[in-house]
Amino acid sequence: MAEQASKKTYWPHMILGFLAIGITLGFWTVKHAIQLPVHESNEFMMKYQQADMDYNQIQEAQARFDARYKVALEGMRDSDFKPKHVKRHIGRIVALQKVNTVTYRVTDKAGNPVDDANVTLLLTRPFTEKEDQHFTLTHTGNGIYRVEKVSIPHYGRYILRVRVQKGDAVGFMDTEGYRRPPVDSPH
Repeated sequence: MAEQASKKTYWPHMILGFLAIGITLGFWTVKHAIQLPVHESNEFMMKYQQADMDYNQIQEAQARFDARYKVALEGMRDSDFKPKHVKRHIGRIVALQKVNTVTYRVTDKAGNPVDDANVTLLLTRPFTEKEDQHFTLTHTGNGIYRVEKVSIPHYGRYILRVRVQKGDAVGFMDTEGYRRPPVDSPH
């Protein structure tokens, strides 16, 4: 009997210890999740909830636009930046400066200029909407739509996302851009 009384059992302490660790990690997870900002998608220049509900209509409007019109980014030179370790197809990447003039040409399929479209531009960074800039482009004639003095505050990758609406046709086009740091920069 004396031998059994002197043996100590540690399993109740281990259970309480695991419970305390679990509660601590749960508290830490919730605390850090609340502190992180939520970044919503800006794929179609609307909240993702609205884009999900209207996805079929968005695709139909895009198909109508693609069947009738063309939109092209003009006046910007291509960047020599090539992302590494990217498995998806990368289209044109334009070189961005600290201040830019962004010009789009909107034509019909026959090449005639479209002068009464509603053209908006979203300058965004991949995976965040923290630095998003929205612009309404000014029609300058002959199917040309332009916005001047587009400021690019930081170095790195950007997406120029244009939305063109003409009647019931709405088209979206993304062009990747890259602002390279100066050669003597430590970045």
